[in-house]
Amino acid sequence: MYLWRMHSPINIPVQEILDPVLRENAVRVYLKREDLIHEKISGNKWRKLVYNLKHAKSKGLKTLVTFGGAFSNHISATAAAGKEFGFKTVGVIRGEEYASLNPTLHYASSCGMELRYVDRSAYREKMSKEFKAKYLADIESYYLIPEGGTNKLAVRGCEEILSEIPIDFDVTCCACGTGGTLSGIINSLKPHQRALGFVSLKGGDFIHDEIRKYVINSQWSLNLDYHFGGYAKVDRVLVDFINQFKLKHNIALDPIYTGKMMFGLWNLIENGYFRRGTTIIAIHTGGLQGILGMNERNRAKGLQIL
Repeated sequence: MYLWRMHSPINIPVQEILDPVLRENAVRVYLKREDLIHEKISGNKWRKLVYNLKHAKSKGLKTLVTFGGAFSNHISATAAAGKEFGFKTVGVIRGEEYASLNPTLHYASSCGMELRYVDRSAYREKMSKEFKAKYLADIESYYLIPEGGTNKLAVRGCEEILSEIPIDFDVTCCACGTGGTLSGIINSLKPHQRALGFVSLKGGDFIHDEIRKYVINSQWSLNLDYHFGGYAKVDRVLVDFINQFKLKHNIALDPIYTGKMMFGLWNLIENGYFRRGTTIIAIHTGGLQGILGMNERNRAKGLQIL
């Protein structure tokens, strides 16, 4: 597949969710199914990578280097994009090397990604000159993509998410990890619309500052209340919600991002947070590849996602 195919028009479904909770509170919720963009480069990862890959190609750079944890959607998507569009890929993984690869890292490796493990202390300095000199000096002419994929080109890609929505709406919601996806969404809002981001990690107040680097208006807010203990943390309440949502609506949610967003959205609706008559667009940012790894990790606890 040629790289220009990433720019082809994509008709992503906008699916209305019908649920007694919504009917009782006179709120309409539509789910933008970004998870259906691509089987392996899904959701916001496609949006974040598209202009970065085009830029790397224009510079003649043949290797992508990026960062992430062992269950990272970004690592998985970058590996898949590298394989599909002809880039070598190197993933710098936070933490010690696993005795056996989890599903995310196994898939990344199967796509040809070279995995380099760095202890957590050193990983915190990953964007420093010293880190690059120590861990990346042997890689010739590479293109560096930040952890999570967020930079100006990623935000540009995410600005296109709302352009494909055929209905008017009042509020749009998405999950937040680094703030890049929400930043792009904020930049494409109409004057009467606002955006609400659900932060998926504990202590995520810093994301306010990250978003302010990229946005051009103030029609947004963050909710920090539905992280369930921190990044990649889940409990039975969240897992039960995700499973019930799939059984009711035949839509899978991931436990790290979209599951937490939808749980938070439902909880806010039940508690009258939105005025009656509000129309909401929730963005399904993909990330379903992480379910296998989370199920493997939480099997002993009996927390299994359908």
